Amino acid sequence: MADTSSSFRDSFAAWAGKFSGSRFVRAIMQAGYSVIAFSIIGAMFLILTVLPQAFPIPGFAEWYASTVGRFAVLFQVVFNATMGILALVFAGTFTYTYTEIYREEEHLSLNPLNGLWMFMMGMFITVPQLIWKGGMMNFVTSLDKDNIIGGGYAVSAGGITRIGSVGIFTGLVVGWLTVQIYRFTIKHNWQIKMPASVPPGVSNSFSALIPGACVAAVVTVLNMVLVLAGTDIFKILYIPFSFISNIANTWWGFLIIIFLIHFLWWFGVHGSTIMSSFYTPIVLANLAANVGGQNNFFAGDPMNAFVIIGGAGATLGVAIWLAFRAKSVQLKEIGKVEIVPALFNINEPILFGLPIVYNVQLLIPFIGAPLAAGIVGYLGVSSGLVPKIILQQPWPTPVGLSGFIATASWQGAVLSIICALVAFLVWYPFIRKYDRMLLKQEQAHESNQ
Repeated sequence: MADTSSSFRDSFAAWAGKFSGSRFVRAIMQAGYSVIAFSIIGAMFLILTVLPQAFPIPGFAEWYASTVGRFAVLFQVVFNATMGILALVFAGTFTYTYTEIYREEEHLSLNPLNGLWMFMMGMFITVPQLIWKGGMMNFVTSLDKDNIIGGGYAVSAGGITRIGSVGIFTGLVVGWLTVQIYRFTIKHNWQIKMPASVPPGVSNSFSALIPGACVAAVVTVLNMVLVLAGTDIFKILYIPFSFISNIANTWWGFLIIIFLIHFLWWFGVHGSTIMSSFYTPIVLANLAANVGGQNNFFAGDPMNAFVIIGGAGATLGVAIWLAFRAKSVQLKEIGKVEIVPALFNINEPILFGLPIVYNVQLLIPFIGAPLAAGIVGYLGVSSGLVPKIILQQPWPTPVGLSGFIATASWQGAVLSIICALVAFLVWYPFIRKYDRMLLKQEQAHESNQ
């Protein structure tokens, strides 16, 4: 039985490690990082538009309306220039990185910048809404106040709709398709090669001509077939991804995600990387939807604000306890090393030094603590006691400040601290028992010397 269990553990860890290191996942993760800067910039200006809600002080709303509020539309424009082009930023970075990875690992003469521009071309082929009517292709037009479409482009106060959060999934598909077509054409030498005397800029332009034409042809044919069938790629992808999003937005779906993150981590695999490669497009889309009036808890970065405070396993309280209360020399030293990184949600010293990975004695609190924190965070926001998440804070943001930025409210800061305390209450009996066990082992070792 032990051999079977060990074999399963090793096989699972190997599979998960291979998946997390795959080219697609690595490119997705880089795309997620690229959005952070844009979301922070957008958040700065969005905060200026929601100041009265963030600070419900008597008289403040009136003062705001007569001063800063006069420029609210301008602040919205800046926000639209960041979150309103989310699909282009996210999928564009994915395509650039994906191309770069293939270039380096398969030693192909791929130009990431060419890959990016070919993606942009392919993406904008799919953006306009078309319809087959009267025996010919036509742009969809609508003047309905809730669905304004001109020349095929759906627009709103947030800009061109399909290049915002709703276009992330389509962008990923077009980006993946672009890179694979680009890679195929270069591997089969379908390119125009210029003499060595030609400047690199000119040479790169011509080398992308045939791959670019192939991308345009494939995406156009795909778009044409779907339009003739009465749909398009956005509508096709909406069905499966909306199903996944609906599951992720439920309380039980959210808890399953937390469980899987930590279950993978226990095997020594970066669970956050694997799971976030799936849910990052969802939380970004939900963040934009929240700004538009919805109330989704799973938006922005609720994990680092309310769940994995201090790092995977929600170990901030553990790090503090180890540094100041642990009796075991081993745990006290780990606590001293970990206490500062834990403030910024970094806890590899605990994961591999305690250790938590493959440690059956700490499996229950490692999974149970973030689940408990997640339940408290979910209830706090979904009940309306804490304002909805409208901003994405940088993941290393310390406890309290992370909740404040995420919700633009003091209630969010308080909830973040409460979640950290709840997580530690789950951890306390287990880490205390583990500390005593290690102390006895240390004492026994000393007496034998």
